[in-house]
Amino acid sequence: MSYQNLLLDISDKMALISLNNPPSNSLKMDLLKELETVIGEMQKNAEVKVIILTGAGKLFASGADILEISQVSSREQAKAMAGYGQKVFTGIENSVKPVMAAINGFCLGGGLELAMSCHFRIASDRALMGLPEITLGIIPGFGGTQRLPRLIGKGKALQMILTGEPIRSDEALALGLVNAVVPKDQLLDEARNIARKITSKSALSIAAALKAVVRGCDTVLSQGLDTEAQCFSELYGTDDMKEGLSAHLEKRKPNFADR
Repeated sequence: MSYQNLLLDISDKMALISLNNPPSNSLKMDLLKELETVIGEMQKNAEVKVIILTGAGKLFASGADILEISQVSSREQAKAMAGYGQKVFTGIENSVKPVMAAINGFCLGGGLELAMSCHFRIASDRALMGLPEITLGIIPGFGGTQRLPRLIGKGKALQMILTGEPIRSDEALALGLVNAVVPKDQLLDEARNIARKITSKSALSIAAALKAVVRGCDTVLSQGLDTEAQCFSELYGTDDMKEGLSAHLEKRKPNFADR
């Protein structure tokens, strides 16, 4: 299907989704609805094993749409707006296929909240990341106050949230907010290189690993270990497990069938 606010390209078992709401790629409600739809469609698409999320043009996303925020007339509407953004981003976090953010420029407010809902992030050396909502008299509402401290620690997260000041990509790397920083003109090539390493693996084990890590990180260690054991056991006896073990013993590359 076609989208008004997104660009979609599928090739080599990768889905490249580009936010396309010029000039700032603000996350208006129509864009969020399309994002929820396309992520759901990619879950069902057997030709896709990895999803790359980036921004069209020179930036990733400037944040939520300020005009839409200004038109909210009640606390109930504000809560509903925040709840919907959280729902969309939690859907990304719970994807059975890896979602990688390729941060190509400004990544602010809701844009950073979106990137943090992805399973990992790589950034351009020109990227700038931050949660400036407090400068507008509000706070992050799409998960930023919860995901940022889980990624970089409470102290630094509070500094970023309370000052509203952004950080450059090199500091984001040092804090563990992004996995890698590369020259801007190499960003998508690097994203695809990482994706290729994943697409060669079994879709079953990819989904199981995502489930174990994402669910395990949201609970105590003992429950996380139970989740890991359950995910491990669900792979036992699958064709891909048999192929992986046979390939190792025969000293060859496995040819997974995703079953």
